[in-house]
Amino acid sequence: MAPVDEYLIADENTEIALARSAAPASISNGAEVMVLGRKGFTTAVKGTNGFLCVVERSWGATTDAPEFWNPKIRSPICFNPQAARTFARIFLMKTKLVLEGKSKAEIVAATASALDKKELPALEPGAMCYMMSKQQYLNDQGVSWHPHLIFFVSGDAAKSWGADLPGSPIMAADDPQERTTILMVWVGKWSDGSPAPPMEH
Repeated sequence: MAPVDEYLIADENTEIALARSAAPASISNGAEVMVLGRKGFTTAVKGTNGFLCVVERSWGATTDAPEFWNPKIRSPICFNPQAARTFARIFLMKTKLVLEGKSKAEIVAATASALDKKELPALEPGAMCYMMSKQQYLNDQGVSWHPHLIFFVSGDAAKSWGADLPGSPIMAADDPQERTTILMVWVGKWSDGSPAPPMEH
């Protein structure tokens, strides 16, 4: 892990604006916004529509991801109410564990234990999020990649969604640590309405 300061955004208003850029303003303007401090995420703006916008850091990925500790990663994400109540709670817990100095193995064990003991809520049907920020820095290779929507489905759901098949617009990533399939669908515009790069697989 890099020094904590490298993961933080000095100006809170900058982080709020970056978090809101995850989704169109019609959604993100009414969302709760959380910002990262030294002990975890705290609410900077109370929401009115049940959505939750944050700037995910590198540990939003699974612990085996090569850039799990990359301090440059800034992934604006806006969870819908179902995801905010459930899937986002895992990320918020992982953040606290990271900032407490836990190892990857300890993070995996704590997440599994919390899910087993139902200390974390079960994933709700219909959980999804927006990742449409033109300012996103997802990794050193993809950087801003492409605006997309993510759908969170319990268990191994890639096959039942037709993901990763020739011509299918749905891409899947298995997330066994969080017991979820991440299903991604590219969209044609960034959250500010400007056109996205051409869709290429």
